[in-house]
Amino acid sequence: MKKIKFMVTAFRDGFQSVYGARVLSKDFLPAVEAAREAGINHIEAGGGAAFQSAFFYNNENAFDVMDNFRKAAGKDANLQTLSRGVNVVGLDSQSSDIIKLHAQMFKKHGMTTIRNFDALNDVNNLIYSGKCIKEAGLKHEVSVAMMSLPPGWDKEGKVHTPEFYAQKLKDIMKAGIEFDSVCFKDASGTATPATVRETVKLAKQILPPEVEVCFHTHETAGNGATCYLAAIDGGADRIDLSMAPASGGTCQTDIIVMWHALRGSDYTLDIDINKIIKAEEVFKDCMKDYFLPPEATAVEPMIPFAPMPGGALTTNTQMMRDNGILEKYPEVFAAMGEAVRRGGFGTSVTPVSQFYFQQAFNNVMLGPWKKFAEGYGKMVLGYFGKTPVAPDPEIVKLAGQQLGLAPAAKTVLEINDADPKKGAAPAKAKLEAANLPVTDENIFITAACGDKGITFLKGEAKTSIRKIEKKTGAKNAHYTVVVGGERFTVSLGDGKATVNGAPYDVQIKEGIEAAQAVVNSAGPSAAADAGGAEVKSPLPGVVVRILLQEGAQVSAGQPVMVLEAMKMETEIKARSSGRISYKVKQGDQLQTGAVIAVIN
Repeated sequence: MKKIKFMVTAFRDGFQSVYGARVLSKDFLPAVEAAREAGINHIEAGGGAAFQSAFFYNNENAFDVMDNFRKAAGKDANLQTLSRGVNVVGLDSQSSDIIKLHAQMFKKHGMTTIRNFDALNDVNNLIYSGKCIKEAGLKHEVSVAMMSLPPGWDKEGKVHTPEFYAQKLKDIMKAGIEFDSVCFKDASGTATPATVRETVKLAKQILPPEVEVCFHTHETAGNGATCYLAAIDGGADRIDLSMAPASGGTCQTDIIVMWHALRGSDYTLDIDINKIIKAEEVFKDCMKDYFLPPEATAVEPMIPFAPMPGGALTTNTQMMRDNGILEKYPEVFAAMGEAVRRGGFGTSVTPVSQFYFQQAFNNVMLGPWKKFAEGYGKMVLGYFGKTPVAPDPEIVKLAGQQLGLAPAAKTVLEINDADPKKGAAPAKAKLEAANLPVTDENIFITAACGDKGITFLKGEAKTSIRKIEKKTGAKNAHYTVVVGGERFTVSLGDGKATVNGAPYDVQIKEGIEAAQAVVNSAGPSAAADAGGAEVKSPLPGVVVRILLQEGAQVSAGQPVMVLEAMKMETEIKARSSGRISYKVKQGDQLQTGAVIAVIN
């Protein structure tokens, strides 16, 4: 009987796929200890969105989290993280010195292995990043990214086939990239079992027998366990599994489910199932106060037609829920297909999956191709590497015009190493300007997290996690509200309303009063009535930067504010000249049409 190895993904990909990686380490580390006691010694412990989310939402230092993870998992555990090639652990790509620093810092803070992939499967993006991983003394698990395409999308059958993936593996080997194992990574869970089986078979023929082959997928499309069985049948040595409540749905298949699927076969996970059950009970207790989005536990049959990773799906729905526009999700979801088809068929995994969704979001909210998401535009122009097939020429032309960029003529590393805004030097300058310690950790945090990293290091970050509101007062009420066919869970009490897990400060009074102007209101302001020109928000988002001083002279077309929505920063520009009076402040949550300033 062949033993199938597995890595537990619950504490990184599971968190990302269910909770948007917004989970406090003090809450989940007891579950890591329980996993260790159950005999689990290969655990995903960071990387991916977990790094930025620690600073953006959890108000924690990701390096401290990794140190504490190592203590909880034990000195002998294989702790693995996820890296996005030249993007390492951010949505934007980095320069050579930061890529090298990433590997050094992750080694310093207790990690064992880094799984390294590129969403475009551009081997050039894996060469230097892989070299840095090995030089830092870490194990390198090189990856090939997978997804399926609906019939008719790729008329010539050139991409996302077993032969395509096998060729990418050959290209990796031809490039001289040193690696310890290989992973075929299907973040959207859309690859068919037949494709998985044949891909793994071809890989086993190409690779030396001592190299482990791992397969990774999600249950989002409903066939995760079936694909794992196909991978095992094809010769896979290892698979990724998770633990409830961060399993199934948008996550990986549960350990217990896979144990059951292999019963009576020639394969085994070789686990003590009773210990695993006990560990999952501990994990469930750790997570009982966190809001569990209903879409995180469901199968989405249409995912093959709009391939989206589990982590992207729940992150995007949660952001739309926070912005009060969740009703737009089906329309944005449907628009993703065109973004994929016309964008060059890069694999829908971070950061490319987010680029697809951001562009679909813009196409729905602002009009088709009226505004290019910066990431999507740069991708089709080649600034993240070479897409598997050439993007639609019309889209390339429009992106170049809107972003003011010519198609890239150099590799990502060449472009970034020549960019004076990227690298350790500008990060050090930002730290010094903020009177912050210049350490290797802080340099990397600043390079990977930008202004939000500085905000955290200055002690000005806010915690933004989604927990179920606890009953602390005498007057608490809980409702299920259906509006236009959409279901909301609403809890009222202690001056707060919790809607689908997101808390809001509220005031409730008896009777009907005249509506007061609020930040999210799209109504006219008194200043506008006096002759001022309103500057309105074109989309919902959070104010991240106010660019001018109150009362400053502004010219028509001049940027006055930066909003963040769906992980995109959007400049808001003045439509007339005059002196500006701001009506919002940094950190305010705005709705579409909100008056953000008046120009007199």
